[in-house]
Amino acid sequence: MIRRDLSPAEVRVLGCLIEKQRTTPDQYPLTRNALRLACNQSTNRDPVVDYDEATLRAAVERLGRYGLLRFTSARGSRAAKYRHLAGETLGIGEAELALLALLMLRGPQTPGELRGRSERLHRFAEAEAVEEALARLIDAGLAVRFERRPGQKEQRWAHLLSADAEGAEEPGEERAEAIAASAEPSAASAEPSAGPSQEAAPAPPATLPAPPDSPGLEARVAALEAELRSLREQLSDPLED
Repeated sequence: MIRRDLSPAEVRVLGCLIEKQRTTPDQYPLTRNALRLACNQSTNRDPVVDYDEATLRAAVERLGRYGLLRFTSARGSRAAKYRHLAGETLGIGEAELALLALLMLRGPQTPGELRGRSERLHRFAEAEAVEEALARLIDAGLAVRFERRPGQKEQRWAHLLSADAEGAEEPGEERAEAIAASAEPSAASAEPSAGPSQEAAPAPPATLPAPPDSPGLEARVAALEAELRSLREQLSDPLED
């Protein structure tokens, strides 16, 4: 199952593992300390973060439960190491995985930016190859294309593994469709929603149940009122010796 609710820390950890597998294969899998340094490095990252040990530990544990990461250790080494399982779990190829890692590490980007930054992760022979790989990511429900901004020549793309990755981009039609498809609401639980110019009707106020009919109710009330008047008259008379 493809997850689309990863936290920013989980996205950063997974992106770093994919990147380091390609760029520093002799140091991969990564120790926890190496993984933390990769997450917090100031180059090729947007935003720059400063994750502490607890944040990193929680992220790798959750990614392991999601089937996106595996704990391992080298022979003769006591340090736990981590490798990603993104390609197998998400069902995508090397080209798509490289682009997905760039989107996770640097946020929304244009195809031109992705091609220029992907050299060390995967070599795209031509610009059309980047577009084709991005289209496959959309088909897999892992990426979305934003509408072109004023003054921009290219559209921007973002991953869909986390809602936080969307940033301040205005959603285009394809992104809305991708997010709607990822939600997959069941027919049994779906309810009609109010239109853009309609407001949901407020729930009616709670009311007490009507008292049951009782033929002698009025008579008992009259008797109680008479008794109350008698008591008041007795209290208003002066006390006798």
